[in-house]
Amino acid sequence: MSNIPHENQPGHVVIIMDGNGRWAKRRGLPRIAGHKAGIDSLRKIVQQCVRREIPALTVYAFSSENWKRPENEVNLLLKLFISSLEREIRNLHDNNVRLGFIGDCTAFPELLQNSISSAHELTRNNTGLMFNVAINYGGRWDITEAVRKIVIDIYTGKISIDDISEETLGSRICLSELPSPDLFIRTGGEMRVSNFLLWQIAYTELYFCDSLWPDFDETEFEKALRWYAGRERRFGSISEQVNHAGRN
Repeated sequence: MSNIPHENQPGHVVIIMDGNGRWAKRRGLPRIAGHKAGIDSLRKIVQQCVRREIPALTVYAFSSENWKRPENEVNLLLKLFISSLEREIRNLHDNNVRLGFIGDCTAFPELLQNSISSAHELTRNNTGLMFNVAINYGGRWDITEAVRKIVIDIYTGKISIDDISEETLGSRICLSELPSPDLFIRTGGEMRVSNFLLWQIAYTELYFCDSLWPDFDETEFEKALRWYAGRERRFGSISEQVNHAGRN
């Protein structure tokens, strides 16, 4: 593990785990084999976050657009979610990981909804890594839901139109209880955010790499962390202001 000062680590990492299907195709395997291999990669990255004491990790597991995939692949993915939760949850709990889910889970089969609820309940009081899984999630859906909640609050008299601000909307967005993501990672060679956390990543550092997700291991993650450690985060300021603030 590279010697990156703790203060230069990201507090919240988000990942689009892309390339499972292409990884399997290159090996003459069915696409689901790539998704299974991707679970192994995810386990390694979660363990790395725990060892590095990174506070939060959020991964894009199933987008609201993934329903467009072939029905057989979607069904196999849902079964894989259930079996993976059942297999991994005890180890996550033993490592003090708190597991959360964002997205519209009501669209999933009851068995998967029950598995999600049980996993969340088991780990809810843990104090280590906050591990969020985005499932049937979309950034536009997220913002739309936040607006809908604001409209309901206005209609019921909880707030007025004059109360609407960035903070009002932001408090109703998914992951509002966490700091904004510091580092966004996308594997698989694509260079787009694909409707993931559109509100939350306004000032996030974006890291794209060619490695397909099943090949993204601890070494690849360390490369991303080193890249992040070398970034100067200005948030609209200039370098001189950032450097001056760092000396004070």
